[in-house]
Amino acid sequence: MIPTRQPKKRRFSWFFLVLILVIAYFSSIMISQQMYLSQVSEDQEAAEQRLAAARQENEALRQERENLNRMDYIEKLAREELGMTRQGELPYSPGSAGRKQAQP
Repeated sequence: MIPTRQPKKRRFSWFFLVLILVIAYFSSIMISQQMYLSQVSEDQEAAEQRLAAARQENEALRQERENLNRMDYIEKLAREELGMTRQGELPYSPGSAGRKQAQP
């Protein structure tokens, strides 16, 4: 007769419990670091966009400063924004010439 095998009783293994806890701990650390890195990446992208906008504005202001040293640009600004004219010229406003006055 063949001896019957008794099923082995599984004992509680502290090694596997500690191993699972260590793996869970390091997994949580990796996940939190990944979230932090993605936030830093978004912040960096936003900062780069602000830097590009500031550089563009800086270039526009430099161009404006150079233009303010030219007499023809100053004259253009004086005519358009201040409504100034040369001696002997009459001011002309194209917006009011085409309007008809309402009759009562």
